[in-house]
Amino acid sequence: MNIRKLPFTNLLRKPGRTIALVLLTALLALSVFGGSVVVMSMQRGLKSLESRLGADIIVVPSSAQSKVSFKNMLLQGTTGAFYMSGENLTRTLEVEGVEKAAPQLFLASLKADCCSIKIQVIGIDPETDFIIQPWIEESCRQELGDMDVVVGCDVGVGAGDTLKIYEQYCHVTGKLAPTGTGLDSAVYCNMDTMNKLLKAAEAKGITHDITSEDEGLVSAIYVKVREGYDIGKVNSAIQGHTRKASAVRTKSMITDVSGSLSGISRTVTWLTAAIWILSLVILLIAFAMIVNERKKEFALLRLLGTSRRLLGSVIRIETAVCSLAGGIAGVMIASVFLFPFTKLIESSLGLPYLTPPLPRILLTALATLAGTVIMGSLASAWAAGRLSRVDPGIVLRGN
Repeated sequence: MNIRKLPFTNLLRKPGRTIALVLLTALLALSVFGGSVVVMSMQRGLKSLESRLGADIIVVPSSAQSKVSFKNMLLQGTTGAFYMSGENLTRTLEVEGVEKAAPQLFLASLKADCCSIKIQVIGIDPETDFIIQPWIEESCRQELGDMDVVVGCDVGVGAGDTLKIYEQYCHVTGKLAPTGTGLDSAVYCNMDTMNKLLKAAEAKGITHDITSEDEGLVSAIYVKVREGYDIGKVNSAIQGHTRKASAVRTKSMITDVSGSLSGISRTVTWLTAAIWILSLVILLIAFAMIVNERKKEFALLRLLGTSRRLLGSVIRIETAVCSLAGGIAGVMIASVFLFPFTKLIESSLGLPYLTPPLPRILLTALATLAGTVIMGSLASAWAAGRLSRVDPGIVLRGN
């Protein structure tokens, strides 16, 4: 008898028992790896959102609150189109404590002929914008000229392509890095290009309640408060100084998003911990049952001269093989359900969701595999310890 081949012979001899152990450890690995990736993705998405949002206050038309929530403006980049007089930009800049004020102009979501998803067109003023322009400069050094657009990472065109929007052909000059929010499916252009697109949309019968007398329209104003000024007081001053507009602090929105994220993270963490504990208990029970089933086999090996240490090694090798196979299967199953459906997960959670980089994912996968093998080893060590205290003679006599 070759003692080195014994663990693998035992696994093949009882395929039902082996498959059950592999499935059990696969469930453990799937839950731990999947839960860890989801939490990391949400945390990374929130950090990306905070780094992209340099504004302290957002000003929008009062009527916009019935069309889109301020929180959705952060998470989805905007959903829809609403307008107010450009005079509010001037009035905002007149408020004491305002350092910068950057206007944005929105075009209603549409399906472009190049895309399988809806896109939002956002017009900015490159000279004054401090929200989108720094992000654009990271990916595209070329200036945003007339009929030039920069697209989010989820829009199905690349630099050098042409994007048709309401029969207007726009030149794509760059593609932006992912943020894990709806901004990834948006298109950005300067104000002159946006005004042409708005007129083209009106010509196609898309009504935006814009009249020919409207001049200098804006959809939102992003405000940076000077250092040393109280943001709350500046927010109240803007609210009182502008007309038919609402102002809100972005920090309160980030806090709401962070609170939602913390709640989900805690839930996932507690569930993962519960699964670890439950799996350890189940593994202990499973190995106790396996040892009880195989006690005569092990007693016979002891009488044939197999030492307790060697017998323990046989059990640990069997466990390690099952745990490693189950861990790999669990990580692979979690990957199949997670990574191809990141946008669906993001929309379902309603929170920023940005998948971690590949090295971090691989490190998490390796940690999951190590944890799974360690859990199995602890359970098998406990079972082997119980077995070593049993007299082989008593077992073989049937007592």
